[in-house]
Amino acid sequence: MTVGDEGSDKMKKLPFNRFSEITRAGGKTVWVDPADVENVVAGASFDVVLDNNGKDLDTVRPVVDWAKSSGVKQFLFISSAGIYKPTDEPPHIKGDVVKADAGHVGVNKYIDNDRAVTLDGIARLCAEAAGLPVKIAHYNPKAVRIDAKKAFPFRNMHFYAEPRAAKDIIGWEGTTNLPKDLKERFEEYIKVRLDKKPMKFEIDDKILETLKVPVAV
Repeated sequence: MTVGDEGSDKMKKLPFNRFSEITRAGGKTVWVDPADVENVVAGASFDVVLDNNGKDLDTVRPVVDWAKSSGVKQFLFISSAGIYKPTDEPPHIKGDVVKADAGHVGVNKYIDNDRAVTLDGIARLCAEAAGLPVKIAHYNPKAVRIDAKKAFPFRNMHFYAEPRAAKDIIGWEGTTNLPKDLKERFEEYIKVRLDKKPMKFEIDDKILETLKVPVAV
């Protein structure tokens, strides 16, 4: 079962608009404000709860309280590496200094793969998954005079977090294969014809023009 906000505009986009596939497979979808989850699913039992919605403790608390009172065996809060302050010694690990305004700090369950991939590495892996050549251009956002958050990468620094707590406490081990996963995601991207959707790259074009790098047409 999944609980969410049906009125959100993002629910009209992939992958959220494919929730009907869950119901066809025998699952159940419930749309509700997380603060009211206890009343809506009262009487139902669950083994595991994953919360990927909360940005701070006040948002997550109602779901946590309900999970505890209903006997849920495992509660996983999907946090963010964005809680940590930048460091010269990546990857981030549990115990690193966090940002004072990081709402995710209120809950402490974070699981991820323990192999770090650089931004250049991600670009090369994506190109490999798509079967296309790649040419990487580096730039200084201040020199180009753009808002770095509107270009790639969203954060202009390497950004790693290491799941040491998950390995030490619950014996977790990573089993994913990023190149394989990216290829599967690209195949799905083609399958739903997102590659046919009109795209604009004004910011990218501006960056490349400033760098005097030819823009492919």
